Amino acid sequence: MKIGIFAGGGESTLEEAVERIVQAERDGFASAWLANIFALDALTVLALAGRETSRIELGTAVVPTYPRHPHSLAQQAATVNAACGGRLSLGIGRSHKLVIEDMLGLTYDKPIGHMRDYLEVLRSLSDTGNCAYTGDQYTVNAPLQVEEGVGFGLFVGALMPRMLELCGQLCEGTLTWMSGPKHIEKNIAPVLNAAASAAGRPAPRVIASLPVCVTSDETRAREEAARLFTIYGSLPVYRACMDEEGADGPADLALVGDAGQVKEAINRVRDAGATDFYPAVFPSGVEGEDSERASYDLMASLGGEV
Repeated sequence: MKIGIFAGGGESTLEEAVERIVQAERDGFASAWLANIFALDALTVLALAGRETSRIELGTAVVPTYPRHPHSLAQQAATVNAACGGRLSLGIGRSHKLVIEDMLGLTYDKPIGHMRDYLEVLRSLSDTGNCAYTGDQYTVNAPLQVEEGVGFGLFVGALMPRMLELCGQLCEGTLTWMSGPKHIEKNIAPVLNAAASAAGRPAPRVIASLPVCVTSDETRAREEAARLFTIYGSLPVYRACMDEEGADGPADLALVGDAGQVKEAINRVRDAGATDFYPAVFPSGVEGEDSERASYDLMASLGGEV
């Protein structure tokens, strides 16, 4: 299992965001992932970081689909892929009704059909540089004239069966968040692998992410995790993942403890079927303890793979 790092959600300055990725490459991480939420545009950051790095995989986890036309996103992704020498992995997702409808005023409608159309357009443009597709929500007849940038990796934040089947048919893999090893082993990896096999596609990647904290006080750290990640317990898709895992809330899914305990927990994620793992490190809340540095150092010590 390859080890990456969550490089943030754009809450830092542009210079800090780029330097974090440059440092991750120096420290041996296999990949760096950025969320695209309300701050810095993740793809723009990755384009700049791509000019300052040479090896590390650069990914979005994830870019919401509803606010962007798929051809426009493909154009941007191809440009970023050209900037980073073919190292872009474009992770996309539907986001949540709370964001798309309540915050942005768009319609969060027919999610499976929406994502199928969206992926068909992206897949065609990434593979061939052209698209002639008629769907229920998108009809696209247009080229993509960024020859040096086509062929970017395509991933979906897919956690439930129908979306995983779609992902297996059209993508290189899935990106998971708040999905523990039981859920990965039982409900994610088998469905995704079966769909990819039936479609004649290569074995897909399961790129997992969970909160991580190396700490001397597990109880205090889980209390902090409950505070920091509380919103995910109320979002329907993550709540369903937690229920499948038998978890009361996000704190139960956090990988918390001393370095040995956290490493064992990461190995359980690997054994469940994850091909990649990138942690979202968080502070323990213990006074005087730099748990974020300890967590980062542990992940870096793994040399990019376990």
